[in-house]
Amino acid sequence: MKIVVLVKHVPDASGKRVFSGADHTLDRSVSGLLSELDEYAVEQALRVAEAGGGEVIALTLGPAAAAEAVVKALQMGAHRGVHVVDDAVHGSDAPATSRILAAAITRIADVDLIVTGIASTDAGLSVVPAMVAERLRLPLLGSTVEFSVSDGAVTARRDVDAATETLTAQLPAVVAVTDRSGEPRYPNFKGIMAAKKKPVDTWNLADLGIPAESVGLGAALSSVVSVTQRPPRAQGQLVIDNGDAAEQLTQFLVGNRFV
Repeated sequence: MKIVVLVKHVPDASGKRVFSGADHTLDRSVSGLLSELDEYAVEQALRVAEAGGGEVIALTLGPAAAAEAVVKALQMGAHRGVHVVDDAVHGSDAPATSRILAAAITRIADVDLIVTGIASTDAGLSVVPAMVAERLRLPLLGSTVEFSVSDGAVTARRDVDAATETLTAQLPAVVAVTDRSGEPRYPNFKGIMAAKKKPVDTWNLADLGIPAESVGLGAALSSVVSVTQRPPRAQGQLVIDNGDAAEQLTQFLVGNRFV
């Protein structure tokens, strides 16, 4: 079985996320890492491969630093990686991103299963898995908390507001997993060393047959027009109890129309 897991390099949430001044796109020159939600996708892809045999290929799209996301997936146990990198990709929106990823999956060829996280931790759009599935004309099993593969089909469970649903689809298919699907493994020393010898292919838009002018910020259906820095948080009102704290609190609540 050939399994592709989509991984994304995102800015570290513990750092400061900023927009670039030139075109108001997210500044990706800051410290980054593999999106936390994608770690769950890698884990589930590895479990399927370990249970039934197969190859796990980590696929990412992004600038040079995005290779770190592939490396982390390889350290966890993925067998090889593919990194699509091209300057023309800068500023691509979700439709363009899905087009590029779908083309890369098609070039990998004979893929049985595509596993993704439900969203990236930077944009949080949650639409790319569905868009990739649509472009490849494959079924999507979204918001999955548990799934298994047998007899050429994938069976998934997902919890919705009022019920638990069980879905089944024939392979090939796309499965988007949540952070309830199973704790991702931590790369051990053996995995870190083994990752250094695993192959990573680097492709550009020309390799995928995608015109540069059809993606990127210039072709995006939406873009950020302006950015305003959030004002600093104002200091709260301090109430000192000199016997009239209740009265002060009441006046504050009434004056601000909280009651």
